[in-house]
Amino acid sequence: MDEQALLGLNPNADADFRQRALAYFEQLKISQDAWQVCAEALAQSIYSDDHIKFFCFQVLEHQVKFKYSELTEVQQQLIRETLITWLQAQMLNPQPEKTFIRNKAAQVFALLFVTEYLTKWPKFFFDILSVVDLNPRGVDMYLRILMAVDAELVDRDVVHTSEEARRNTLLKDTMREQCIPSLVESWYQILQNYQYNNSELTCQCLEVVGAYVSWIDLSLIANERFINILLGHMSVEVLREEACDCLFEIVNKGMDPIDKTKLVESLCQVLQSAGLFSIDQEDDVDFLARFSKLVNGMGQALIASWTKLIKNGDMKSAQDTLQAIEAKVALMLQLLIHEDDDISSNIIGFCYDYLHILKQLSALSDQQKANVEAIMLAVMKKLTYDEEYNFENEGEDEAMFVEYRKQLKLLLDRLAQVSPELLLASVRRVFNTTLQNWQTTRFMEVEVAIRLLYMLAEALPVSHGAHFSGDVTKATALQDMMRTLVTSGVSAYQHTSVTLEFFETVVRYEKFFAVEPQHIPTVLMAFLDHRGLRHTSPKVRSRTAYLFSRFVKSLNKQMNPFIEDVLNRIQDLMELSPPENGYQALLSSDDQLFIYETAGVLIVNSEYSAERKQVLMRNLLTPLMEKFKVLLEKLVMAQDEDRQMALADCLNHAVGFASRTSKAFSNKQTVKQCGCSEVYLDCLQTFLPALSCPLQKEVLRSGVRTFLHRMIICLEEEVLPFIPSASEHMLKDCEAKDLQEFIPLINQITAKFKTQVSPFLQQMFMPLLHAIFEVLLLPAEENDQSAALEKQMLRRSYFAFLQTVTGSGMSEVIANQGETSQKYLRFVQKRAILKLKHVFQVQRMWNVCCSLSFKERWIIQILLHRRLVLLFFLNWWSSGEVKMDQ
Repeated sequence: MDEQALLGLNPNADADFRQRALAYFEQLKISQDAWQVCAEALAQSIYSDDHIKFFCFQVLEHQVKFKYSELTEVQQQLIRETLITWLQAQMLNPQPEKTFIRNKAAQVFALLFVTEYLTKWPKFFFDILSVVDLNPRGVDMYLRILMAVDAELVDRDVVHTSEEARRNTLLKDTMREQCIPSLVESWYQILQNYQYNNSELTCQCLEVVGAYVSWIDLSLIANERFINILLGHMSVEVLREEACDCLFEIVNKGMDPIDKTKLVESLCQVLQSAGLFSIDQEDDVDFLARFSKLVNGMGQALIASWTKLIKNGDMKSAQDTLQAIEAKVALMLQLLIHEDDDISSNIIGFCYDYLHILKQLSALSDQQKANVEAIMLAVMKKLTYDEEYNFENEGEDEAMFVEYRKQLKLLLDRLAQVSPELLLASVRRVFNTTLQNWQTTRFMEVEVAIRLLYMLAEALPVSHGAHFSGDVTKATALQDMMRTLVTSGVSAYQHTSVTLEFFETVVRYEKFFAVEPQHIPTVLMAFLDHRGLRHTSPKVRSRTAYLFSRFVKSLNKQMNPFIEDVLNRIQDLMELSPPENGYQALLSSDDQLFIYETAGVLIVNSEYSAERKQVLMRNLLTPLMEKFKVLLEKLVMAQDEDRQMALADCLNHAVGFASRTSKAFSNKQTVKQCGCSEVYLDCLQTFLPALSCPLQKEVLRSGVRTFLHRMIICLEEEVLPFIPSASEHMLKDCEAKDLQEFIPLINQITAKFKTQVSPFLQQMFMPLLHAIFEVLLLPAEENDQSAALEKQMLRRSYFAFLQTVTGSGMSEVIANQGETSQKYLRFVQKRAILKLKHVFQVQRMWNVCCSLSFKERWIIQILLHRRLVLLFFLNWWSSGEVKMDQ
């Protein structure tokens, strides 16, 4: 082998050597006989370097996986002999191979197994067993090969073709008939021989048993000798975690419901007699997490049996199974309430399914009611944040707790289905007790009390959020709790989690303020002062900006008495912050979007006259327009690129803010009713000059395009005089992305105004066509995937444009182009046809036509009718079969 190339396999090798090694690997893969050099190197232990050994196995792996059928019988026999020889050497080497080499070797063995077991190597496992016997290193490889075979046959994470799936089924069936009993016997012997002196091998073997039990005859494992040895391992500290997992797989195996109940009950009796149910005496949380998973599996297995028995009408056996389930509830609760969230999380499935059973029962016993209440209290306790939770810099642990909380919420929802009255009473008790003394209560307890009120909104669902009507008991309880929330002063609690939960909850129950509107000023002040939009935490300010927007929208006309006061109070929060200001604004530009939208909603939904609304809207937008003009002048003069970018971003924000205020309008009628058309036309005149700015064109054009989209909706035909000039500027010096974003604007105008914009379309059709082809015909590097994708997207946008034009009844726009455009079209058409005529045969063209949808064929008929044959060929271009730059 190329010794110089092999040097690049070392992780510390420089880039050139690594590149050479990679190229050498590719060379060996396509070579006819290079794999034999690797086989010889492995069989004769020529190389001591671990990375070269791994490299040799990689070459063999590729040969077996992709080119094995091309080999002669002699060559295939050589691969088998190479692997067996290598395996024999493992038991004689002074040091075992590195783990990554053993795993790769096991993968090659497994690939050879799926290829040859049914035909040329039916004694695959027996040959391996005869080599390894009970040698520890040999047993290690044997177990790794078994896991690799299982991964090839049943791993659900691997996507198999239907042919591979059929092959795997046949392999498993053949194994069950020919070798599984012998393999199971070998596992028992390994467990017997190594359980006291080699915990690593024992754990590996337990993992194998757990993997195979899902698809072999359960009686081979679920018998006295195996269960006894597994239960014995439950008392050995280094083995019990793997033993737990193995027992879990046994319990999880599908079987007759009565037999499953008997199996689970016998396991539980032994585990309980061994003292494993005494959770409070166990300190090993890793083991308890596995044990919790096992208990969860046993509980869910019993519940599945109960469901089947009920379905089959076997009520006596179902009752016995239900008693068995009830007997596990105490253990389930111990695990659910455990301080370690992983242990608690693993038992939630059993708890959820148990509540589902109770939901189906006609009446609950006193014990079952007590169980429901115990689960409820456990959920309320486990929802509580830990002291260590980092609210300002949330990491992986915090993300895991958020997910865990979502699981608990599902339990709470299920509790509400079983006993909504009990849940409401429990939450009300916890909430009132906590908020009576919130000043002296820990933040996590205050937060969870408010959180529980928030969660009730989904746990006790109603139509359109009408929580304060209908059921008097529920409405009264929720109304009392909301009144307590907004009047208790808890919004002033000095912790971000409590503050956020307060605002989330008042927005969730916005219908409360229709019942008791006297509390609106109190909540508005909380939003507007240091508790909300002016909070010291950026996280709170950001979330509050969004929630404030929702709150104002939901109250609608109830905001009328407070509109001007609110507008005055948020005025400083809407200031555009130019880059030279040098101070950190309270809200980010994204947050300010919500504030501008809120201001627009307040003005539009007010009961003021149209004149007053116009004044307020002009007061809102005039500072933006004035700042925009100043900043645009500064941008034109700016030399430093970073400053140019900062100024362009600020200009883009100004346009975005103005655009966001228009969200309060649904159409032109509402704009006219509010007398605001003139204000937005002024904005248009202010913003459009940015299109002629030669600097930071992409950013500026994007903002103005978005504003034009909104104005087409809000101003309708009043915006049309601005479109030609704007289009002319946006088609200058444009790139693929610019055109992709510009075409939807033209499509919107065309679809909305149709023949009304026919003269405009006649005028801009050929400039747009020129711009598109100019970009598409630009040469690009062969491996530039980004450029290829942009061109493909542009082709699609182009055909969307053509479809919009023809679909709007304006095909004449395409047909009535002048002589210059016809020459241009013929030129491009000629290039297309010359390139295509030796590629497409008549039959293939017919097949492509047949594969098109009715809509696509209809468009092509129109285009062909107009003699624009070019467009027919461009349809293939758009699919990427033919490149424009060819």
